[in-house]
Amino acid sequence: MSMTFPEISEFTGLYNPSRVETQIVDLEIEGTLPASIQGTFFQVSPDSYYPPMLGKDIFFNGDGLVSAFTFENGHVSLRRRYVQTDRLAAQWRERRSLNGVYRNIYTNDPLAAENNTTANTTVLFHGGVLLAMKEDALPYALDPETLETIGVWDFNGQIKSATFTAHPKIDPDNGDLLCFAYEAKGEGTPDIAYFEIDANGKLKKEIWFKAPYAAMIHDFAITARHVVFPLIPLTVDVDRMKAGGQHFEWQPDLPQLFGVLPRDGSAEDVMWFYGPKDGFQGHTLNSYEEDGMLQVDMPVTTGNIFYFFPQADGSVPLPETLSSQLMRWSFNLNGPGDSGAEEHALKPRPITSFPCEFPRCDERFTGKLYEHGFVLAFDPRLPFDESLGERPFQFFNQLAHVNVKTGESDAWFPGNAQCFQEPIFVPRSADAPEGDGYVIALLNHLNGDNTELVVLDSLKMAAGPIARIKIPFRLRMSLHGNWTPASTLETARQQV
Repeated sequence: MSMTFPEISEFTGLYNPSRVETQIVDLEIEGTLPASIQGTFFQVSPDSYYPPMLGKDIFFNGDGLVSAFTFENGHVSLRRRYVQTDRLAAQWRERRSLNGVYRNIYTNDPLAAENNTTANTTVLFHGGVLLAMKEDALPYALDPETLETIGVWDFNGQIKSATFTAHPKIDPDNGDLLCFAYEAKGEGTPDIAYFEIDANGKLKKEIWFKAPYAAMIHDFAITARHVVFPLIPLTVDVDRMKAGGQHFEWQPDLPQLFGVLPRDGSAEDVMWFYGPKDGFQGHTLNSYEEDGMLQVDMPVTTGNIFYFFPQADGSVPLPETLSSQLMRWSFNLNGPGDSGAEEHALKPRPITSFPCEFPRCDERFTGKLYEHGFVLAFDPRLPFDESLGERPFQFFNQLAHVNVKTGESDAWFPGNAQCFQEPIFVPRSADAPEGDGYVIALLNHLNGDNTELVVLDSLKMAAGPIARIKIPFRLRMSLHGNWTPASTLETARQQV
């Protein structure tokens, strides 16, 4: 029986599924890896196990394949395993894909699993387990050492929402998991639930409220006193889904909408703020409060960057017509509770002049006044090997440090046939100054069949890697991941 993936951009090049589960002790390292880097970089990729049932699909619909890069005394080892979701188990049983349109259960094969999640967007260690998350369902829990799947994780019955964010935050002051759910009562519902779960997995806080409409909320921002929910103008319509359409549709006439919730408040205390129309605000870098103002820094694009979720008439903007920058949104917490009026509409100000995405901060300063950010950046003026054809989706040719206070940046360009996956930041020591440490990121080689994990000094980015960790095969483009110190894993191990 023939089994081949389609020759389309979503399944070739960077997006060619790897389907590799493996364990490699001591990856080859070029350069000098500081022995002080002790811990595990967990990350996950949508990596389709079978060719799409409908003959085509989008990258985000791949099965979750987790990689764990363990740093120990100057050595790095790799372990990779698929998340054993109900969905993947059903596919393995039938030996084929059973799933149709992205996040549309009405297009699935009758033999498909009821739980449609792929658990493919991020992985984060908390409460003794590694959580594999996608925002359409509850997480799956994995063993952080073996990556064996434990099962769907509802925090011992405490979380009752239908969904769960793929971008939770850790409160740096107490280790609490701050998290939320959108479409929290099921497909197309405008309900949002906010949770705070302590370091041991006990639910401390739960607040439910409704948004003006059901829309994508991919990420959020936190401070010591507030949380901010950015609603992207991608709305949900169940009737459209039942007719075989997409879960999300771009709405250019809708504003970039923000819900601001006091962490010690209730549903009645939510404030709604409106930004410019036809803008895409997806990932947050960081946020803080000062002098009655709540500041949220995040990349913003001037239109729909998700070409696979077009407008109702099927149109999407040409990539060259879009521009993006790292922007700062300023919310006046002492002003009117509803900034819906035109004269109160938010107008973000740029921090950078270049396109960027996948932002990370020094997470010891999450929700606090800060200075340093790390992003993937794109400079179209830099050389590109035209023999490779068009640049792929999610193409970023620089790894950059941005000082959000001064606007200055420092970046490394790896070459004309390379691009990056999302970076992480590792402090040089537990008490190092903010932003002083290492930036670690996967480096794609567009003209080869391998991938590297590069390690850079965070304050000397232009100097390039101090170490290159060689991966002897190509990893498919991934989404998100997180760093867990070895001491944190050891403490959890001793508590079992």
